[in-house]
Amino acid sequence: MRRPAPAGFLNLNKPLNMTSHDVVAAIRRRCRDSSGKMKVGHAGTLDPLADGVLIICLGAATRLSEYMMRSRKVYRAQVAFGASTDTYDAEGAVVARRDPSQLKLDDIRAALPQFIGEIRQVPPMYSAVKVKGKKLYELARAGKTIARAERAVTVHSIEVISWDSPRLALEIQCGAGTYIRSLANDLGEALEVGAYLAGLTRIASGAFRLDESITLDAALGDEDWTRHIVSPYDALADKARVALAADDIERVQQGQMIDRPSGVQAATVFAFDADQQLAAVLEALDDAWKPHKVFPRRS
Repeated sequence: MRRPAPAGFLNLNKPLNMTSHDVVAAIRRRCRDSSGKMKVGHAGTLDPLADGVLIICLGAATRLSEYMMRSRKVYRAQVAFGASTDTYDAEGAVVARRDPSQLKLDDIRAALPQFIGEIRQVPPMYSAVKVKGKKLYELARAGKTIARAERAVTVHSIEVISWDSPRLALEIQCGAGTYIRSLANDLGEALEVGAYLAGLTRIASGAFRLDESITLDAALGDEDWTRHIVSPYDALADKARVALAADDIERVQQGQMIDRPSGVQAATVFAFDADQQLAAVLEALDDAWKPHKVFPRRS
């Protein structure tokens, strides 16, 4: 007998050479075979040449994907100096070569601070960013290059892990929307030797860590695969969570506003009941909380 899988998240270690869409499709088939039809999505694309943490959203938890995407990310990046590619990574065609033999680690360390903080990035042509309804990579594959507007992104820190010329390993903590490929390309241009992203692993996304992830094979092959599902309460551990009394739970579930405690400053909070079941996403409005998304409670 099929048992519906609980709403929540899977912390998957995405394999190399698979798209995020491919992984979602595989999990969707797994859900259908064992639990029946279920909504499945992800919270932040990883390129095929990247591996690491891919958050899979299941059931009603797909409605939380936008908040998961805003979480801080941590990456391990391999940067190769001496060449630039049209995709800014190892998959693209080389468009320029330069001699990196004189590049020193001190030069790299001196260049890195300009890429920390709130910075401006131009999205790569080979990206899913839409311009006038068209994805950039669709235009790029048609041989077109268009002007792209800069976007503000936040890079919290960049740490040098190792340097073996011409390869550099970095650990990067950043906010949503940061293109590590663009960072690698821009670093190469700043150092006047060119560079591209040779490898990328996402080691954390919000409360999800690589060392706590499961492989896709484990998720697909485990008969008791639902035991790997992370509850919304645990998944939102890095965000503002509040426990509401039963009467306030009832009000927000009916779409009513409730008083906001003066000590809670977050613009968006996630409201749970006494059983750590998600009741609503609330948004601050003056001295009140207004329900933005309401989640039906299990009986």
